[in-house]
Amino acid sequence: MTTTPATTPVPTPHPTLSAADPELAALIGAEERLQSDTLRLIPSENYASSAVLEASGTVLQNKYSEGYPGRRYYEGQQIIDQVERLAVARAKAVFGVEHANVQPYSGSPANLAVYLAFARPGDTVMGMALPMGGHLTHGWSVSATGSWFRGVQYGVRADTGRIDLDEVRDLALKERPKIIFCGGTALPRTIDFAGFAEIAQESGAVLVADIAHIAGLIAGGAHPSPVPYADVISTTTHKTLRGPRGAMLMSRAEHAKALDKAVFPGLQGGPHNQTTAAIAVALREAAAPSFRDYAHAVVANAAALADALRARGYDLVSGGTDNHLILIDLTAKDVPGKTAAKALDRAGIVVNYNTVPYDPRKPFDPSGIRIGTPSLTSRGLSTEHMATVAEWLDRGITAAKTDNEAALLELRTEVADLLSAYPAPGLPV
Repeated sequence: MTTTPATTPVPTPHPTLSAADPELAALIGAEERLQSDTLRLIPSENYASSAVLEASGTVLQNKYSEGYPGRRYYEGQQIIDQVERLAVARAKAVFGVEHANVQPYSGSPANLAVYLAFARPGDTVMGMALPMGGHLTHGWSVSATGSWFRGVQYGVRADTGRIDLDEVRDLALKERPKIIFCGGTALPRTIDFAGFAEIAQESGAVLVADIAHIAGLIAGGAHPSPVPYADVISTTTHKTLRGPRGAMLMSRAEHAKALDKAVFPGLQGGPHNQTTAAIAVALREAAAPSFRDYAHAVVANAAALADALRARGYDLVSGGTDNHLILIDLTAKDVPGKTAAKALDRAGIVVNYNTVPYDPRKPFDPSGIRIGTPSLTSRGLSTEHMATVAEWLDRGITAAKTDNEAALLELRTEVADLLSAYPAPGLPV
């Protein structure tokens, strides 16, 4: 008689949710599998750790906490005050700042708080133009910040793809903005915080460094810090920092009162305490030596991937990258960015289509794609894998041009096979 070996049942990842709402549980499970099986190259995405995810779903969700530690409008804050103070202390330690506010709900409200603290409707503000790599909330016309304030924009040089600080200085001295933003969403090069600080001081502006994309690189010592130069630092807490979907404002002590008042009661009510806790966890992780290794690996992977793409004849904005992000101009490949991005998605390679500087195409159908290395680095992929990633991108873009679905399906299998050896943090699958 033969016996069948005993097997251990695989537990359901979300048993309570599966019982209460199987439809939603199935959707979450599908997303978990998608994040596990696909190569995520969107530079603003990453994998949060299991500890960060767990903190995000605790009973801290149940508590209203309008105000700040020791100065709340609700009772029963004995524990919540400790949680927020812990997150603030860790932010100050990791980034070396005098003041930190961990209450902003996300990056856009954090930037709105900056406007409320230092400007009035109709004032002139200055930031990088959205098509050049800036962010909507840096005074761009379709944003509330461009409607309520007079936004003036700087860009990058057409011949180099880089910011020309002489041009920025000339514009700032001409327009005399109340606020100057440096930073953006599609900047592949190191930000010269010292140069921007000189311009802000000469023009009488408050300098705000928006480090949402590079906060993790700064925390890990892989990008220069704006702390010695910027009056205010705005950042999200996910992206390269690998925390929850939240934000922080950091500053010199002299600006603490104005910023805190702008966040609450200026823009928000009660903070999301479960997010504050998850921010605290992420900042503890960012203080570990292994995080420094991760941050430098993100940059090394991006540099290696850029080299491999250039070797395959791809045009990279500014010629390459200094950080986690690569912006590819597909004009010479005769493939629109949107077409390429959608084909790559079918191949299990997740990117986003993106405008390139001086793009002749429309923003919803631009010439470029934007890629980055945070997520694949968090999974453990290294520089030795970047030639393969470049090959996959090349094959996917070529298949997009010829509408070769069979080639995309073959790629998807290869991607999933490689990633199966590199489990993603925080995923139960």
